[in-house]
Amino acid sequence: MSGAQRKADLDRSLAEYGVVPVIVLSDPAQAEPLGEALLAGGLPVAEITFRSDAALEGIRTMARTYPDMLLGAGTVLSVDQAKAAADAGARFIVTPGFNAAVVDHCVDEGLPIYPGISGTGEIELAISRGIDVVKFFPAEALGGVAMLKALSGPYKDLRFMPTGGVSLGNLHDYLSLPQVVACGGSWLVARDALAAGDYAKIVSTVRATLREIYGCLVTDTGVEMRARYRGRTEAYLRRMGVETTASDAGISISGRNLVLRG
Repeated sequence: MSGAQRKADLDRSLAEYGVVPVIVLSDPAQAEPLGEALLAGGLPVAEITFRSDAALEGIRTMARTYPDMLLGAGTVLSVDQAKAAADAGARFIVTPGFNAAVVDHCVDEGLPIYPGISGTGEIELAISRGIDVVKFFPAEALGGVAMLKALSGPYKDLRFMPTGGVSLGNLHDYLSLPQVVACGGSWLVARDALAAGDYAKIVSTVRATLREIYGCLVTDTGVEMRARYRGRTEAYLRRMGVETTASDAGISISGRNLVLRG
C-alpha cells in the first residue's frame, strides 16, 4: 500500500471515529489496561504524547498488545522521536507546531503526519508539502470555530483536527464543520482517572462521548440511543405504533423492542 493510500485510509478512519484521545502516560504499565478500556468503550484509537518519559515504552506496549489499535504519537518534536515512535509501532505522527524537519522526514518515509498549525504561514508550509489535513492547536485559544471558518475561506481544500480546549461541551460546534476530520481531546482519558487506575471511569467517559457523537451506543445488552427530549420522543414512537416502557437512560433497542430511558 502506498503512503498516500495509507494516509487516505487513516483520514477516513479518524473521520469515522470523530475523536482522538490525547494521552499523557505517567507509567508505561498504564498502556495495556488503558488500551483495554478504550476498546471496551468502543474507541480503538489513541494518541500517546511525548509529554512524559513513559511515552515510547507505552506506545511499544500498546502496539504489541493491541495490534489493531489505530495508534499515534503526539507532541513529536524531533526526527529522532518520530523515528523511535514509528519503530515502536506508532502509525501516525502529530506535532504541536510546524516542524519542517519532522514533516519532511515523515513525508519522505510515507509516515502519516498531522502537523500543528496556528495560522496562515504554517498552512502555506503544509500545503507546499502536499499535506491536506493539519492539527489546529491550541484551538480554543486561537479563536475556535470562528477561526476555523475564517481559515476555511481561502484554504477551502484543507481539513483540520482541532485540539486544545475541545471538550464534550463544545464538541459538536467543531464536528458540525465539514472541514473538521476529528477532534483531539484529553478529556477522554483524564489524568486523575488514569493516575487512580480508574479505568471504569475512562470507559464511561468514552461511551458518553461516543453516544454524544453518534446518537447511539452499542453495549453488551443492545443499542442505546439518546433521547434528548424524552416526552417528544415517546410521543413520536407512540404515533408510529412503537410500544415503549419507561426506564432510566436513553433508548435501548433489542431486536424490535424499544425501551425509552430518560
